[in-house]
Amino acid sequence: MKDRVDVLVLGIGNVLWADEGFGVRAVEVLHAGWVFPPEVRLMDGGTLGLGLFDDIARASHVLVFDAVDCGLPGGTLKVLRGAEVPAWGAQRISPHQNGFNDVLGLAQLGGRAPDHITAIGVQPVTLDDFGGSLTPVVKARLDEAVALAVQELGAWGFAPVPREPGRPFEPLNAPSLAIETYEAGRPSADDACRIADPRVLALSAASAQEP
Repeated sequence: MKDRVDVLVLGIGNVLWADEGFGVRAVEVLHAGWVFPPEVRLMDGGTLGLGLFDDIARASHVLVFDAVDCGLPGGTLKVLRGAEVPAWGAQRISPHQNGFNDVLGLAQLGGRAPDHITAIGVQPVTLDDFGGSLTPVVKARLDEAVALAVQELGAWGFAPVPREPGRPFEPLNAPSLAIETYEAGRPSADDACRIADPRVLALSAASAQEP
């Protein structure tokens, strides 16, 4: 196991399922607009779930972006800190959140939980649009979510500086996954099914209701 690092900024979610991709898109926007000190690592955590254990257990500070189903109006941002974060993850609105909650629990049991953890989430509008991008109301909150993250990281003592406009930088993900490329390459509804299989949705809903 490698030594602990200072800060992990994590975007989790699935860009293939509309607003579930919010966390990934938020960390991409953060990376594109800001330069961080070497103690800060930005990461697309995707749907890795328990595969994120080592990364989270190594970090003293963790900031995570994700879709958060709190029954609020679509597009509402919510910031949770400390003990509030595992409780949010227990809501299980999707498989990757279940895994994230499990990771935090395992890290805590092993005495390797982050000293500081903050979640910046958005209330999703649509999760069952396969191949869809963020809905307009959720996409409109990306900049505000990123601003909240910059403020939080600054409060932790790891303030970034704005990236110089026009200066090339290495993207966080493959260019083919960039939101503009992804949206432009989406087939029409006549060419491809855009909704989830009702059987899968029923299983997901039943899982979310389990204690």
